[in-house]
Amino acid sequence: MKRHDFVYVFDVKDGNPNGDPDAGNLPRVDPETGHGLVTDVCLKRKLRNYVALTRGDANGYRIYFSEGAVLNRLHEEAYDSIGEKPVAKKLPKDVEKARKLTEFMCQNFWDVRTFGAVMATEVNCGQVRGPIQMSFGRSTGPIVTLEHAITRSSVTNERDLEKERTMGRKFTVPYAVYVAYGFVNPFLARETGFSEEDLALLWESLTNAFQFDQSAARPAGSMACRRLIVFRHPNELGAAPSHALLDAVSVRTRDGAETPRSFENYEIDVDTATIPEGIEVLEMP
Repeated sequence: MKRHDFVYVFDVKDGNPNGDPDAGNLPRVDPETGHGLVTDVCLKRKLRNYVALTRGDANGYRIYFSEGAVLNRLHEEAYDSIGEKPVAKKLPKDVEKARKLTEFMCQNFWDVRTFGAVMATEVNCGQVRGPIQMSFGRSTGPIVTLEHAITRSSVTNERDLEKERTMGRKFTVPYAVYVAYGFVNPFLARETGFSEEDLALLWESLTNAFQFDQSAARPAGSMACRRLIVFRHPNELGAAPSHALLDAVSVRTRDGAETPRSFENYEIDVDTATIPEGIEVLEMP
């Protein structure tokens, strides 16, 4: 596998892209600049959900960090595969057996071999450093957070029938474009068994991450992948530093779009003149 860097551009309209539980579920914001943030954990969650939805429990495509999963039970499957009983919080002293445990987890769980995982729980399966890493998504400019009052017409108990309707709050971003960056490490891909097929699934997941993520906070059509620009290097080491390639992509508002409210108010340019020879620039569908 060759080294890859990529730029991931997505937008939000009248939705909450990533609520902050420490701030009453307000959209995450950089307090110094006012730029909106979407954590890498949030983005990876959407990719995991897409793979789980489209691949189910297909061999090799299970999701380790899934809702309601009991991790120690999953680790016990790895121990059963090598015919060993786990010792609390300890890996087997036999190095080969310890390697087979993490190998089992990589082979069976797509997100382990993709993003890595710390599996040093009571039933210890070691640690895996994943070949795919992503940055926070950051909006191209300061965002505005709107607060909406909502009401509930139903009550919980009969004794509450005479009470006034319950009031609540809902927060949305009227419109913003976010940019996140990613990296594919071919050396770690070799270690975890991350394949070209897994890479193709990663691109598929990124382009479709928001298609089945609808909720009250993110209604249908409120979020979408707008561009996925991939820089494919000619070899494992690569032909340029990541920042030089990522900086070649600029996302800015068009002239006259003082209050952008759609993606048509933005333009994206790739400065191909600064990209070294041998690096392919790919637009993923």
